[in-house]
Amino acid sequence: MQTEVLLPLVAYLLLVFGLSAYAYTRRQSGSFLTEYFLGNRSMGGFVLAMTLAATYISASSFIGGPGAAYKFGLGWVLLAMIQLPAVWLSLGVLGKKFAILARRYNAVTLNDMLYARYKSRLVVWLASFSLLVAFLGAMTVQFIGGARLLETAAGIPYDTGLLIFGISIALYTTFGGFRASVLNDAMQGLVMLLGTVLLLVAVIHAAGGLHSAVDKLQQIDPKLVSATGAGDVLSLPFMASFWVLVCFGVIGLPHTAVRCISYKDSKAVHRGIVIGTLVVAILMFGMHLSGALGRAILPDLKIPDQVIPTLMITVLPPYAAGIFLAAPMAAIMSTINAQLLQSSATIVKDLYLGVRPEAITNEKRLKRFSSSATFVLGLLVLLAAWRPPEMIIWLNLLAFGGLEAVFLWPLVLGLYWERANAAGALSSMIVGAVCYTLLASFDLHFAGLHPIVPSLLLSLMAFYIGNKFGDNHAEPVLKPS
Repeated sequence: MQTEVLLPLVAYLLLVFGLSAYAYTRRQSGSFLTEYFLGNRSMGGFVLAMTLAATYISASSFIGGPGAAYKFGLGWVLLAMIQLPAVWLSLGVLGKKFAILARRYNAVTLNDMLYARYKSRLVVWLASFSLLVAFLGAMTVQFIGGARLLETAAGIPYDTGLLIFGISIALYTTFGGFRASVLNDAMQGLVMLLGTVLLLVAVIHAAGGLHSAVDKLQQIDPKLVSATGAGDVLSLPFMASFWVLVCFGVIGLPHTAVRCISYKDSKAVHRGIVIGTLVVAILMFGMHLSGALGRAILPDLKIPDQVIPTLMITVLPPYAAGIFLAAPMAAIMSTINAQLLQSSATIVKDLYLGVRPEAITNEKRLKRFSSSATFVLGLLVLLAAWRPPEMIIWLNLLAFGGLEAVFLWPLVLGLYWERANAAGALSSMIVGAVCYTLLASFDLHFAGLHPIVPSLLLSLMAFYIGNKFGDNHAEPVLKPS
């Protein structure tokens, strides 16, 4: 093990636990459910921006994305920048209207919003099942990324790193709740920015300058410096699909959508859009460019996902590598705690209280049940990550697409189409989930498009057709301002 690398990381983890302890003391007053899962809707603009960016940017962005850029070249860096408007879209489309309705309905989870809008328990059950399945896959990706970081950068065996990483996250999320999540996100966002800039500068310096790095890439494979990438994988249909999957479709991701019901006021939204978009731009560009240029320094890596942790220990002094190690760890931890809390909220608020609504009066039992659900889910994901695939980006995108296929249209049309009803929402969710599962499982690509594109189109058609056969007993939405 490399002690110089580990010491800054240990200091960082202690800071994370300190913030969680502070959050735990803050949640001793007020409604438990609202405080534990939403932090009493008190986020300001800076914290909102950081928590959205940190939640959206994950192991895929710090490990899988740069790994793909290493394998396919500079074209993947250009592709990654398609994600730039993600924060603007999330807050712009959902934003104020979503928050106003959430306060009206006293919604704690995304499924609370769906039930209040469509008055259908079946919609909630289907959404809950879809969320839990997809989040288990998505969190597994994050755990794998964290363990690989510790394995490559600090010399800790994969299984040991997985245990340290998984148990730490399960504990601090269990005890700190949503407030710990967003406080750590704000701190982790700053760590990610610092680490990204530090690594990119070091990579360019180690490669002998930007011009020299690009020349080396061209010598390895001229396609590495082309817009279509190595093997010409970056076709126009692929890029269009990628934009739908990781930018437009982000509106339908539950762990980002729930951030839109937990901010303080409209000023926070406006600041969040500006700061969040800037943060995403710096992180996406810096990390993916580091991965692509890293091939000029490390041309023979067998596992592309190891490029960032290997670069850390190659181009940075040990203590600096330890400081940077906190950056991808921050990205991974912030995404896991958001998804872990949403999964726990789904089990407690949407499923348990859906069956036993009278239990809401027993706050002591709810506290125990919520904390236990969060911790047990964390341990289950840890077990699922025990035998990882070589490139985690594909597993992450699979989970992303599944969530979007289920949630996107019921959320967006529920907000903006007054005649939307439960039959339409159910039809959309079922068709989206089935189509995406079949197309992704059999690796079918119509016209070169990723399965998310036909799945979203078919689920939109299903929403419209199903809506014709349902009764409009849903809660009317707010008029556009």
